[in-house]
Amino acid sequence: MTETRIRVTGLEKSFGENKVLRGIDFESARGTSTVLLGPSGSGKTTVLRSLNALELPERGTVAIDDVEVDFAALPKGKAGRRESSRLRAQSGMVFQAHNLFPHKTVLENVIEGPVIAQGRAREEAVADAEALLAQVGLADKAGSYPFQLSGGQQQRVGIARALALKPRVVLFDEPTSALDPELVGEVLAVIKDLAAEGWTMVVVTHEIRFAEQVADQVLFLDGGVIVERGPSAQVIGDPREERTRRFLKRILDPG
Repeated sequence: MTETRIRVTGLEKSFGENKVLRGIDFESARGTSTVLLGPSGSGKTTVLRSLNALELPERGTVAIDDVEVDFAALPKGKAGRRESSRLRAQSGMVFQAHNLFPHKTVLENVIEGPVIAQGRAREEAVADAEALLAQVGLADKAGSYPFQLSGGQQQRVGIARALALKPRVVLFDEPTSALDPELVGEVLAVIKDLAAEGWTMVVVTHEIRFAEQVADQVLFLDGGVIVERGPSAQVIGDPREERTRRFLKRILDPG
């Protein structure tokens, strides 16, 4: 029996009068990749940020393994922040912008979380970081600073930094959207390798062909609801919903 790693129930979130999430429910099995597709403003990134409590929905629950937060019952103040932090500690986040510390070397960026946030021994964190930098093809850049790297290299450092936390889930928020087109492939190749290794991932992306290759499950969102869900071959290859078909046609055949 497949083990459920992520369980999301009834997420609702508004920004002022704008209701961004209208009851989001889904599950992701351990070792699988879930891709969120949809137009701008559909709620994809809000769902992703809710998974690690960077965004706090008004209602709904998020559980990663045995760590669960009921957002409607989240206490105020320090107790609420403590619960949110427990959920956040289960995942590593890769942002659109690389968000690297400019004054720290690549190696220092990768070990920052394990040493400062998790209290791990520096020697252990360095050994892990060096292995991860080799894994993302940047073993020779450990002593470089972010300004000395291309955008694609910086994003690969961001991936290594997320993995260094040894998370149960890796979250990607449009990881190639800020890159020049010729650098997109090198980042997507790393993410594909992680999927093949069995990391549990949730990815927000507009790269449809990449989603088709990497996703075990695709969720198509529009207007704050999941319009269609299923394996990538079905949702992307043979969508059932007219709204999904229109979106894919616009992305894949813009002419």
